[in-house]
Amino acid sequence: MSHPTVTVKIREALAYAQGRATTLGRTQQLEIGTDLFIRIAPGGRRFLLFTLDGEPERTAAEAIAAALGLKNPEYGWHQGETLRSLTVIESGSEIVAEAQSASHDEG
Repeated sequence: MSHPTVTVKIREALAYAQGRATTLGRTQQLEIGTDLFIRIAPGGRRFLLFTLDGEPERTAAEAIAAALGLKNPEYGWHQGETLRSLTVIESGSEIVAEAQSASHDEG
């Protein structure tokens, strides 16, 4: 039995995942485009943006940060074993070193 396809606006999907990350205290991952993925960290104030082939564009990260309502986001890069991810952390929301450490765990 196949399930019906449901179309939602990307802002709604991001807000839902951000809410789950906050409520459940667990990382939420979404595929938000062709070969573009986001992992929203627990608390919902930081995320990783990655592709399976190449690197994500900073403009995409900026648009997502705005959609998630992040204030003064800080952008950086994380090199995992197989993927290079763009990291976005809301300035002042957490200790940056702690957030970067968590991004290593997720990558």
